[in-house]
Amino acid sequence: MAQLSTNTTPIFQTAANESRFVKVTLIGSALSFLFLFLVLPLIAIFYRAFEQGLAVYFASISEPDALSAIKLTFLVVLITVPLNTLFGIAAAWAIGKFQFRGKNLLTTFIDLPFSVSPVIAGLIFVLLFSSHGVFGPWLLDRGIQIIFSTPGIVLATMFVTVPFVARELIPVMQAQGTAQEEASLTLGASGWKTLWHVTLPNVKWALLYGVILCNARAIGEFGAVSVVSGHIRGLTNTMPLHIEILYNEYQFTAAFAVASLMSLLAIFTLIVKNIIEWKSTTVRRGS
Repeated sequence: MAQLSTNTTPIFQTAANESRFVKVTLIGSALSFLFLFLVLPLIAIFYRAFEQGLAVYFASISEPDALSAIKLTFLVVLITVPLNTLFGIAAAWAIGKFQFRGKNLLTTFIDLPFSVSPVIAGLIFVLLFSSHGVFGPWLLDRGIQIIFSTPGIVLATMFVTVPFVARELIPVMQAQGTAQEEASLTLGASGWKTLWHVTLPNVKWALLYGVILCNARAIGEFGAVSVVSGHIRGLTNTMPLHIEILYNEYQFTAAFAVASLMSLLAIFTLIVKNIIEWKSTTVRRGS
């Protein structure tokens, strides 16, 4: 009878067994790529922003149109991120904990913004809410303007950022199952208390991670917002749109000054994201 081979030598070498030359080459290539496409552009942004001195820099970010763009960006973030967080929790709770008809369809709709161009998303809202759109004339007759105003920007931003929280929570809730929730309900807790005291504490790191990603996308969204905003200076320009206008007008220092603020927000977001990932990994290892 044939005897099974007792040779346990792996067919493929592991990364730890690679030669020093291969390791140095791979690490060097990765670091070179990061320096060329991440670190160097950041250095260039801050260099151009401060090229003409602190006085010009602070004047560029404190002039009325820049302040309006900054305020509008944060206003949109303050509206869209909490709403998408609530939707993400509800959708993940439904998809991860329950079985119902249309579950796959709901998941598909949540993923839709990933497959649709933001420009197309903006055009959809124009077709729906512009003065010649489906609902636009009815809304305008009642003094409600969506397109070329803040509500349109909020709607467009909500559309492109809606998957982030839900997509982080769904796999975590599915992996955890329903045993703890069922035990809580058996002991007499209501559905709301079960969600608040059992489910959410178990997914808090995934929730925070999704909120961070949603926040970052909301701050930097350009395509959809560009279509619905109308580019009205001081009124409907967010920070990305304001940077584009300044750059097209050859106001490079002012453009890079505002861009440096967005870069600082991106760096801060990256730091928070890494802290959350580290905390989440530590918790998983401890459990």
